[in-house]
Amino acid sequence: MYSPLQMAADLPEHYERNMAPFRFIKDVAVDWDDTKILKAAIGDYIITARKAKGTDNWFLGGITDENARTETITLDFLDSGKTYEATIYEDGPKAHWKDNPTEVGIRTVAVKKGSQLTMKLAAGGGFAISVMAR
Repeated sequence: MYSPLQMAADLPEHYERNMAPFRFIKDVAVDWDDTKILKAAIGDYIITARKAKGTDNWFLGGITDENARTETITLDFLDSGKTYEATIYEDGPKAHWKDNPTEVGIRTVAVKKGSQLTMKLAAGGGFAISVMAR
């Protein structure tokens, strides 16, 4: 469903203890030139990529059901000959939807067309990635 409104679903006091992941909410676009479903299984998980309108920046998101999983994403949709900086917001090593829902890791890597990212999704977890053209 299209909506230019961005939001974080939960009580604000749950986020006040760890504001770093909100950088993604600040950076993410609200209008898109392209949307790609990279991987999905109905009722299990989905990984989506969206290109911000009028830019070379992409935003990826993935979410899983109650089952932890590892997925490799190939960034073959990026423009050839360009270098990008990917900021990855991911489940921490001990993250779990019920027992440890707030453990988040943030890392930055250089990527280009064809780069692969291996994402570990905790049970009930997910990730967000901003891919900014340099």
